[in-house]
Amino acid sequence: MSEPHFDGKQVDGKQENAISQTRDNQPREGQPRVVKKYPNRRLYDTVESRYITLADIRRLVMDKIDFIVIDKKSQDDITRSILLQVIAEQEHAGEPLMSQDFLSQVIRSYGGAMQCLVGSYLEQSLKLLSNQQQQMREHMRGVFGNDAYDSIAALTQQNIERWRSVQDDIFKVMSGAAATARKDQRAEDTETDPRS
Repeated sequence: MSEPHFDGKQVDGKQENAISQTRDNQPREGQPRVVKKYPNRRLYDTVESRYITLADIRRLVMDKIDFIVIDKKSQDDITRSILLQVIAEQEHAGEPLMSQDFLSQVIRSYGGAMQCLVGSYLEQSLKLLSNQQQQMREHMRGVFGNDAYDSIAALTQQNIERWRSVQDDIFKVMSGAAATARKDQRAEDTETDPRS
């Protein structure tokens, strides 16, 4: 995320106003969206003018919306700590992405001579993984002509429709055979009926 541009005067070493925004609370061109964290620990999205949750922060990340979280009282940028909370929530909620061993290694790397290299290595590794995923999606689009998931979904739908058609045909044949069998049985019953 880009560094935010602060407007306003300095008051005791802190910014009086957070980030430049237009009158309708939209970030100025090239500026990140502002989320304020209040002392009651609630997050307030200044663009949507509503309180938000960590799930909403995750949505902003997933939608690649540039944002910054500012502590309302201190005016400090606390974006990283909020992102760590989102990661912790995700790790707790579902299938963990990071093993206990990995997390222990990350903790051990703090304060050591290699700290800056570890952070850079992890960041570059994730960028490489993201690029490879994008290349794979593009390759799948080339193979299938569309998004691979759309093609697979369409193929699945075609197979379901074919299966239903086959089931209908089988049902019709079985219904017809059952009706014919009932008709034949009635005819046979009338032929053998002594009252006839």
